[in-house]
Amino acid sequence: MKHTISSEDVPSHPDFRPLGSIAGIRTDLRYASANNFVGRDLYSPYDCAWLHREAAAAMEKAVAWLAHERPGCTLLVLDALRPQRVQQLLWDALRGTDLQIYLAEPARGSIHSFGMAVDVTICDGQGAELDMGTAFDDMTDRSHPALEGQMLANGELTEAHLANRDLLRGAMIAAGFVGINTEWWHFDCGDRNTVRRDYVRVL
Repeated sequence: MKHTISSEDVPSHPDFRPLGSIAGIRTDLRYASANNFVGRDLYSPYDCAWLHREAAAAMEKAVAWLAHERPGCTLLVLDALRPQRVQQLLWDALRGTDLQIYLAEPARGSIHSFGMAVDVTICDGQGAELDMGTAFDDMTDRSHPALEGQMLANGELTEAHLANRDLLRGAMIAAGFVGINTEWWHFDCGDRNTVRRDYVRVL
């Protein structure tokens, strides 16, 4: 039987940690503002500044790796826990388009809904986001790690863009996260099938 809880129960659940407990990160949850592809706040009144404790511990390792490799740079969390009801809103916003490839079908479960995925980028010492070649949630081929060689060859991405992405991947992979082929900013903590089978999903 799958384990589920409501968003309102997350603060009292032992499996979750607030983003504020992870030292050394910045936070700008884009779905808690109008600065996203839907153009409105999708999180209020829910508090979504949380991760599963395992993902939070992994983020601490990523922070330490980045501090060692690129002093002054900081990880910026763009999305963390995303309740299934918000995943449904995003899914519905893209209904009937080929852009649904960028989202997990809500009934199957986004790894975000378990607090085991994070969307993240890097800020420099002045707090400016490093140029990754696209913005967060840019739903074009330029966002696809799997196509970076092709994008570099045709001039849509530069060596500097790829170096910044490699820095981000270095930090996240060193901490045990796994990237995906379609979004440079998205990283899962652990195996997706295991997460969907064994972890608590937030509705």
